Amino acid sequence: MILASPDQRYALALEPENESYSKWWRISCTSDTENWYAEFGGNTPVEILAGFTDALLASVPETAPDVWSILTAAGWSYTRDERGHELAEHPDGIMQLRRWNRTTSWNTGFIACALLPDGLGGQESVWEAHLGSAPHLAAAFATALVDPAPVARAEFDVPHSRLVTQKPGGRQGNDLAKEHAARLAQVRAAAVRNRRTALTTQPVPSSAPAAPAVAGPRR
Repeated sequence: MILASPDQRYALALEPENESYSKWWRISCTSDTENWYAEFGGNTPVEILAGFTDALLASVPETAPDVWSILTAAGWSYTRDERGHELAEHPDGIMQLRRWNRTTSWNTGFIACALLPDGLGGQESVWEAHLGSAPHLAAAFATALVDPAPVARAEFDVPHSRLVTQKPGGRQGNDLAKEHAARLAQVRAAAVRNRRTALTTQPVPSSAPAAPAVAGPRR
């Protein structure tokens, strides 16, 4: 599945593969003011991915938000080493968000990952997301990442189910379908509002006729 924004600024591709740990979602932006590329593993929770894609409908803020403060306010730790690499980590050590210093690394975007001990002293990835280099999109992703609201999943649809606490949900399939429809309506309304705002803020060309040229005396 391939989607493109009306102005052709953003492109989104969904290419499911046999392995859910590989990259399924790819989003790119090419414009005069933005140029970035993001990709998400198949196990990335869709609620968190939606935080990223919803932000594409809003205007880019004039001031870049502080991504790290969103995480530290939720109890995450934050470190910046002597080389300028930044890392935020959840208290349980499973979730990380990092960004390498652009002067010492070719990969300057934000990277989020969920990690588990592999039993051999290392770690294995449950899912990984490369968020690109746009701070406002990384901030939207981080906001969704720390949202404590529970999500609806079937019993066997959670990879590494020991990582989460599962409880029987009170919502039925019809309730979830209604919530999904309501969310789509809100997203469409937000898209329409932003497109109207963009149109009304564009400069209107002057319709006044140009002043005629006046010939001066020859010298």
